[in-house]
Amino acid sequence: MKIVLIGSGNVATHFARVLNKNKAKILQVFSPNLKNAKQLATEINAEAIDNLKHINQQADLYIIAVKDDKIKSVIANLPILKGLLVHTSGATSIKVFKNVKDFGVLYPLQTFSKTKEVDFKTLPLCIEANTEINFKKLEKISKSLSDQVHKVDSKQRKILHLAAVFACNFTNHLYAISADLLEKNGLNFNLLRPLIKETTAKIEHHLPQEVQTGPAIRGDIKTMNTHLAMLKTDKELKKIYKKMSIGIKNHNNV
Repeated sequence: MKIVLIGSGNVATHFARVLNKNKAKILQVFSPNLKNAKQLATEINAEAIDNLKHINQQADLYIIAVKDDKIKSVIANLPILKGLLVHTSGATSIKVFKNVKDFGVLYPLQTFSKTKEVDFKTLPLCIEANTEINFKKLEKISKSLSDQVHKVDSKQRKILHLAAVFACNFTNHLYAISADLLEKNGLNFNLLRPLIKETTAKIEHHLPQEVQTGPAIRGDIKTMNTHLAMLKTDKELKKIYKKMSIGIKNHNNV
């Protein structure tokens, strides 16, 4: 299979690596920044380009892995292509494709960093296509990369992406808040790592609500008031603490 990658960021990099590992032929890597395109293209022995007009029009699959607000512009500036054109966004509808014959969505539900390898075999790939034939093509490609391939339409995918923001992005921000609190008081974030690992391990086999702990679900008003007093000089954190505690109590009917 001949593939063109449109993008050179985190998602594009991980797709490049797993496709290359699976013996796919990546013809080109596009980025408006040629240096970035070359960096990834060199790794997978592909051609680097910084102009959409120079895209090889004979590839089997074109993967758009750019920021969500750039997808529409990329599609509008592409030449007529032979193969299947897909984007990798969780929040962007399949309807973004205009004047394209064969198209779909290949959404990897994972957080990506270039320096951290990801096990694609266990990674959910959420797919959608404009025709049954294109869906079958995309499904075959996806199953060669992952054991977790799911048919998810645009409406469902937006909900999934929203849930992922709560589960991943917001959770990580709370880790950052925790790290700041510790650092300001001469403590190391490493002290929290075993707690974070145990919390994550619990939800591998249980729903989050089933394993909720802490002062809010216990109705421990005294402890919560002590915490709020400790946050009296930081109105923003105090507000977050209150909202999260109320949310836990309401969600668990405490």
